[in-house]
Amino acid sequence: MAKQNCRPYTLISAIGGIDGVYEDHVEFLEQHLKLITMQEFLENQQELSQKIEAIYLWFKKPAATRELLQSLPNLKVIANSGVGVDHLDLKLISSFGVKVANTPFAVVNPTADLGIALLLASARRLVEGYQIAVSPETKYFKADWLGEDVSGATLGIIGMGHIGYKVAQRAKAFEMKILYHNRNRRAVDEEQAVGAVYCQQMEDLLQQADFVILCVALTSQTRSLIGEKELKLMKSSAILINICRGQVVDQDALVKALQNKVIKAAALDVTYPEPLPRDHPLLQLKNVIITPHIGSATVKSRRCMMISMVESILDGVNGLPIPNEVHG
Repeated sequence: MAKQNCRPYTLISAIGGIDGVYEDHVEFLEQHLKLITMQEFLENQQELSQKIEAIYLWFKKPAATRELLQSLPNLKVIANSGVGVDHLDLKLISSFGVKVANTPFAVVNPTADLGIALLLASARRLVEGYQIAVSPETKYFKADWLGEDVSGATLGIIGMGHIGYKVAQRAKAFEMKILYHNRNRRAVDEEQAVGAVYCQQMEDLLQQADFVILCVALTSQTRSLIGEKELKLMKSSAILINICRGQVVDQDALVKALQNKVIKAAALDVTYPEPLPRDHPLLQLKNVIITPHIGSATVKSRRCMMISMVESILDGVNGLPIPNEVHG
């Protein structure tokens, strides 16, 4: 880590509040970085524009626009919280000679944990069951109110990167049969370690799986990857879980599929937009669980992300290789 007197000037959105860096992270951050909030920058732009060498992008803020990049001639690196960089124009940033880093390893375990939590919650109808249990109108519990077995069921994982593989490791403990579809097949020993079977065609996975979990990055190829055609291929008893990006699923098609019982249920940590409009039909359906994009939202994970971002900034401003550099 850099010494106190070598702290690079680093632009952040704010401290605290809805969009700001966490207040309990500030002490560590200020040991290594000279933090400049957007308000400070805008009020003293002439003085600070030459000094800022890094942007600390905490959940998409501050936005790395062309206007901002043009105002920071000595900017060297943008450290992005989380894995996804679909909100960044990597070609534009690269054209300014600026490097980008993300935090892929900090989010892997908690996101995989949440994926399994959503799978279990949707299979056993936990949210619906809770509402029945606490409702003042409930006088008895129906004996025919049933969920689905998880143990021994078939799980289809679409996107077998770091997070997808961690999901597979957890699913193995439930003795699930694991199918996966990925751009590239995993090594045989990695497949054998979790008992996963590769499906070259995503359609084969969709037709066989009792649960389908989405773990892909959002790209032009994965946008609306799951639409009306794909949903119709799934079993009528199947459950869709999305822990990557909302745009990977055609939401209108999903609403129709859930309303018409084309699939049984969905569990979504991500939607588009976030949050959904309060009158959105997905919010009215009993066979949907929605959480507020909390895949990496643990104390430990967010602190690991922060430390990783600081390391990337220090490496970037000192001309060293950035371990988690993202290439456009």
